[in-house]
Amino acid sequence: MQTDNRFFDDLAKLATGAAGALTSVRSEAEGAVRAFLDRRLGELDLVTREEFDAVKEMAAKARAENDRLNDRLKALEDRLAEMSAQSGPKKPATTAGKAADKPVQAKPATGKTSANKTAGTRSTGPKTD
Repeated sequence: MQTDNRFFDDLAKLATGAAGALTSVRSEAEGAVRAFLDRRLGELDLVTREEFDAVKEMAAKARAENDRLNDRLKALEDRLAEMSAQSGPKKPATTAGKAADKPVQAKPATGKTSANKTAGTRSTGPKTD
């Protein structure tokens, strides 16, 4: 019987040692796989989680701003339609006589202001050296 106990004790020690060895093999394999994946993923042009979250937040803000501006545009369009409906259709203004037939001609711009006239012949353009 004592040999049976000794046999079972040896078997238990062997199983414990094998379990310890398997644990170390497992952790070593995990480390090797992790290192391999880190190398391969490092070669790819992937964004970090922080960068992804920042862009996601920017997109959400842009979407909210777009919705706000669309609502504002709709309100302005409705207001314009309401104002147009209240004022009714406008008739073009007509004036009698030849003065209405002649286009008004604007005076040609001289490019001088009153400040330039009092300052003399000082140039305000870019300096050319």
